Parts: sequence; C-alpha cells; structure tokens
Amino acid sequence: MRDDDTRRVEEQPSAWTAATLVVPTYREADGIAELVRRVAAVREAAGLDLELLLVDDDSRDGIEPLVAELRQRWPWVRLLVRHGERSLSGAVIEGLRRSSGNSVVVADADCSHPPEAIPAMLAALENGADLAVGSRYVSGGSIAPGWGAARRIASLAGSALARPLTSVRDPLSGFFALRRALVASDAGLAPVGFKIGLELLVRLPLDRVVELPIHFAPRRSGRSKLGPRQQVLFLAQMARLYLLVLRRRLRGSARRGGRA
Repeated sequence: MRDDDTRRVEEQPSAWTAATLVVPTYREADGIAELVRRVAAVREAAGLDLELLLVDDDSRDGIEPLVAELRQRWPWVRLLVRHGERSLSGAVIEGLRRSSGNSVVVADADCSHPPEAIPAMLAALENGADLAVGSRYVSGGSIAPGWGAARRIASLAGSALARPLTSVRDPLSGFFALRRALVASDAGLAPVGFKIGLELLVRLPLDRVVELPIHFAPRRSGRSKLGPRQQVLFLAQMARLYLLVLRRRLRGSARRGGRA
C-alpha cells in the first residue's frame, strides 16, 4: 500500500452505484432480523441500491427458513450457505466473489458495526477513496463500555502489532468498504487468519484509504468466535504479511541498486 489518507469524509455521494453488503455468519440467526431491519432503514433513508449477502458456514441454526421468510418482504437479501470449510476470512472472500455491486461493504452480523455508517463509507469511495475503514480509533470513534477490558487490550495490542504494515489507525477493523474491481482477480488473497481487512490493506494496490469514525457496539446476539485457535491463526497471518512486506522492500532496494 502506498500513501494512506485517513481524513474524515462527511460528504454524501451525489450519485449512487450498486453496492453489496457482505456479512459472514456462523450461528448468528438470532440477530439477522434486526440487521435486515436496520439495513432496510438505511436503504430507504439514503436511497441506496444495496443488497445484503449473508455468507453462512453451514450453521444449521434455522437461518435458511428465516432468510426465506425475510425475502418475502425484502427481496434484496440473499443467503449463500458454504459446506465443508468454516472460516470467517474464507466466507468474506466468497462473498466478495459473489457480490454484484460496484462497491462492496463488509460487516459483522451482530450489528456491532453500525449499518447507519454505510452511506458515508460509500460516499468516501465515490469521492476517490479505494477503501474506507470504519474506525474505532480515529477522532469521533468509540467503543461501547460493555466491551470487556481484556478484549479492548487485545485489540490495541493487535493493532500495535499491525501498525508497521499500514498507517491506518484501526487496521484490524472488520468493517470496511472497497471498490469491487480491486478484488476481481483475488489479488493473491489467501488469509490464514480472520482479519481480512488487514489482508486487503497490505496486499491490494491502494492509493487512498479513508478512516471514518464509528461507534463499536457490544454484540446483541451470538457468541464471539475469537478463541485460542483464531489467535494462533492471527499470529500466523501476521508472520505471512510481515514476510510479504519485507520481500517487497528487498525487491525495491534491489531495483534502486540496479539503477545506481
């Protein structure tokens, strides 16, 4: 990634393009109805042509009949059920591949990422950003008090570990929007961890990244998927990304040396 621009963007776009909201799910059925209602309100208020693509890792928790019922009122809701692999990053990548909009937004299913921020994120793309990040750590961003101290510390520590890879202040955010064309060819995406946003920040050729302040709310349903296995995978992901950045720098040094 080249020069990150983390300025706050408050303008609303003058012309909307079709967009897809990709939401990975695993045993999240209890919160889907609320998510759909809030997305519906955002669509109506902002005049968005926004589809919601739920990518479920074979939860078998009743999400299929639930979505079938919701689609009777909101036909822009789609469900893709993956069988076999269960991976948050894999679900997001599959959603990116299956999205139909020119822009793609990725968010959690538990409404900890406010759908109401989506219009501003799409506005940032229309105003020239390649990727817009919903950030807890820029001015105006916040985290609900209900988020435990241990998770807050873990988030800050993980962000500090990722900071040498990008100048984005909330590099581990799972709430982001990007131009779909950037991932049309997958760009070598094969994350071993669950921080797909960080993977995109490091691997994609991004000229401008914008961070928008959000209020990160506590989950209202489901359970956190962050366990020991995910923590190990995160460290493995970080090691791969550090090696990638190191190779880039070595190649750049070699090219400069060859021109000297």
